[in-house]
Amino acid sequence: MAPTVDLRMSSRLRPWPHALTPARLDTLTHPTPFLICDGATMERRYEDLSDLLPGVALFYAVKSNPMPEVIETVARMGCGFEIASIYELDTVTDAGVNPEEVLFSNTVKPAAHIAEAYKAGLYRFAFDSEGELRKLAAQAPGSSVYVRLAVDDDTSLFPLSRKFGTTADEAVRLLGLAREFDLVPYGITFHVGSQCTDPEAWERALERCGGVMQELAAAGITLEMVDLGGGMPARYVAPVPPLASIAAAIGRGLRQLPYRPTLIAAEPGRSLVAESGVMAATVIGVENRGDERWAYLDVGGYNGMMEAVQTGGRWPFPLLTSERAVDPSDPAAGARVRTTVTGPTCDSSDTMFYGVPLPAALAAGDRLYIGSAGAYTTSYASSFNGFPPPATLFLDRWGRIRRQVTNMPLRLGA
Repeated sequence: MAPTVDLRMSSRLRPWPHALTPARLDTLTHPTPFLICDGATMERRYEDLSDLLPGVALFYAVKSNPMPEVIETVARMGCGFEIASIYELDTVTDAGVNPEEVLFSNTVKPAAHIAEAYKAGLYRFAFDSEGELRKLAAQAPGSSVYVRLAVDDDTSLFPLSRKFGTTADEAVRLLGLAREFDLVPYGITFHVGSQCTDPEAWERALERCGGVMQELAAAGITLEMVDLGGGMPARYVAPVPPLASIAAAIGRGLRQLPYRPTLIAAEPGRSLVAESGVMAATVIGVENRGDERWAYLDVGGYNGMMEAVQTGGRWPFPLLTSERAVDPSDPAAGARVRTTVTGPTCDSSDTMFYGVPLPAALAAGDRLYIGSAGAYTTSYASSFNGFPPPATLFLDRWGRIRRQVTNMPLRLGA
């Protein structure tokens, strides 16, 4: 198994918010588990994407982290939003977002969700089948529709094209049919898969989009939008291509399109918020089982770390321990023991990491901090076995922490 990076031994604190070091997190008395997100880190990632993708409008994928403070932060920076349900639309409109700035990119939606979103003023809907197109014609007459292409997503950690997307030929037929249904054939979208590590995947997908656009143009249909979807990787432990190389591949792909649509959109989620978040957990037990050491935490896959479980422990997250987990007076303080890290539930599959080097002195009561946890953690969490989802905290640009439960400011170190 890939080892966990001991960031305390590094001067760079790679994908770790500078404001959330273990020494500072140790001062927080909020009960664990909790997820804390640093707004400043999030803002820097947004600025990075905006600078690297000039002329591309960003629509934040709400599913990745729907915390109200996250929504407020990206909205303040001028970001649009991408939703998958009427409930996510409610989340963004509660923050004052205009539904006209929202894309409904789930390709198979409950009819009631379409009708309610349309009534609220949302007018752009994704689809990938004739059945969904007919549903949109009935529930959102005159709306703008964009078809989702199935593309190569083999180089992503979470492929999506088995469940979503259609062929290029069918996309041409469906957008022509949209016009017959008095809908506006608005655009084309794709998704190269979540945490994609191949920059050329976007270039290949755009080449496929260009073929569809060319055929539609011959039929008198000019599209207003090409949506690049999401999939841009965040930094965990394993190296990923820099955003600049992905942006360069996107630029090459866009230049090959037969014409430039009015709107080039992208739907970043993980790449905006993952690195801003740290999951704080408490060790509830350390046991030796045969020749294997196990550390049991009060957070696991079912109440926050599902992606670590989904990947069978193949996806190492950056881990740090509380300062008190290492006693400086102990001559063995620097010793590390390979450890299996598991959750609190009675399900043995609720195990997140295997063979990670953790301090030999680690004991019940110590804290373990999981980095790059800002995406797809609390949004996946349930209360299996009665263990509740982690509380959510948000560190704003003034160094204040807002707790979702009380919404009262708290300063680090207070």
